[in-house]
Amino acid sequence: MPARPVLAPLLIGVVLASCTVGPNFTPPSPPTDQAYDAAHATPPPVAGEPAQRLAIGQRIAGDWWMLYRSPALDTVLTQAIGRNRDLAAARANLASAQEIVVAARGSLFPQVDFTASAEREKVSYAAFGLKQPPATFNVFSVGPMVSYSLDPFGRNRRLVEEQQAQADVERYQLTAAYLAVTGNAVTDAIGIAAINAQIAAVDDVVADDRNLLALVQRSVEAGGATDLDVESARSQLAADRTLLPPLQQRLSTARHVLTVLVAETPGTWTPPDFTLDSLVLPADIPVSLPSALVRQRPDILAAEAELHAASAAVGVATAQLYPDITLTAAVEQIGLAPHTLLTAGDNVWNFGAGVTAPLFHGGALRAQERAAEDNFNSARAVYQQVVLQSFAQVADALDSLANNTRLLGEQRAALDSSRRSLELTRRAYEAGDVALLQVLDASRLYSRARLGYAQAEAQRYIDTAQLFLAMGGGWWERGDLSQAGAQPNQPLVRQ
Repeated sequence: MPARPVLAPLLIGVVLASCTVGPNFTPPSPPTDQAYDAAHATPPPVAGEPAQRLAIGQRIAGDWWMLYRSPALDTVLTQAIGRNRDLAAARANLASAQEIVVAARGSLFPQVDFTASAEREKVSYAAFGLKQPPATFNVFSVGPMVSYSLDPFGRNRRLVEEQQAQADVERYQLTAAYLAVTGNAVTDAIGIAAINAQIAAVDDVVADDRNLLALVQRSVEAGGATDLDVESARSQLAADRTLLPPLQQRLSTARHVLTVLVAETPGTWTPPDFTLDSLVLPADIPVSLPSALVRQRPDILAAEAELHAASAAVGVATAQLYPDITLTAAVEQIGLAPHTLLTAGDNVWNFGAGVTAPLFHGGALRAQERAAEDNFNSARAVYQQVVLQSFAQVADALDSLANNTRLLGEQRAALDSSRRSLELTRRAYEAGDVALLQVLDASRLYSRARLGYAQAEAQRYIDTAQLFLAMGGGWWERGDLSQAGAQPNQPLVRQ
């Protein structure tokens, strides 16, 4: 019978322990859009150029860069994934967040501590109506103590949920870092190839300028031209040669960027000398449906995890409005001297239950709840904005691929036309039918066309990579990215 007053609140607490206040998080519904634009912008065919087609609804491979069929590029990506310092930092941040979750889960279990104390006390018997002189003595105690919060309204459980959602945020931040590293490595390698193509184009133009200068000099010797013509040709040669140093500087910078991505230094590592001829333009480009995109892009998933954390924070703030029940128990050895401890006669135990209920906090607890709800509304708006921006980015990538393919066709036509024009103008100049000025004009047009074609050709490779990244880059096929050099074709581990 005497145990009933203690057991009653305990039983009530056990019943209430199944109650968790606050909203239960539900992931936002996927969009119902069937396309990213009024119509998918399929790249138009270009005569003499490799064709591409959109594979609607197909999944992206985790190693999508292998579609470029470049062993050198594959090697660089393997190094970047395993050694990049930004990825290492993101992995460490994720590991830290996961440990914080483990620490938060500790509040769901009983807390066991060992206590020991030594005190000197003075007791006045006069306070109890006794006429004995005061007594001074030492008190020593040692023993374990157990405490356990029943968490009747789920505050601790919501805290764990919040920390787990924050760990998910870090997981998707790691995924975003992975996409940034792999995407930058691919686009930088293509950039190196593009610059090499432009340097080759300038070299050809400079070689043509030298041939023209030699032609003019022979014409002077034959009496068909003047020294002014020679200087004009020489000036054209000098002007075209000025195009090389800026390109060489861009090439050097691009190489250094790739060096940093693989965690090397310029003095110890030299990147492959990529060329467009060493890369194959992917023919089939997987395009995910909008409903699948929201489960593939790490920025969307991170925003959803932030929304989940904000939802759990509302539950934490709400639970603070309700009572908390804590059970405590202790078994101690108490004695007046250390050598008297650890004897059966010195055993002391206690067991109790405490309730803490908020009564008046000046409106602080309600304000905290309202603030948490406002943060949730903010996180929801941010999530919606991220989805909108993601759809726009995919639409931009699709349009860019189609429009730059058209641009390549126009640049190819301009290149063919300017080449024929230059050839005809030079023949006419050799025959004395046109002035040197017309030859120089035709040479400038050909020079611009060569550079424009090289840039447009490389842009198709870059646009393709950007579309792969906009679709999420297939990271879910790479396995657990928290481990360096994650193996492909393994499901992403989610806590």
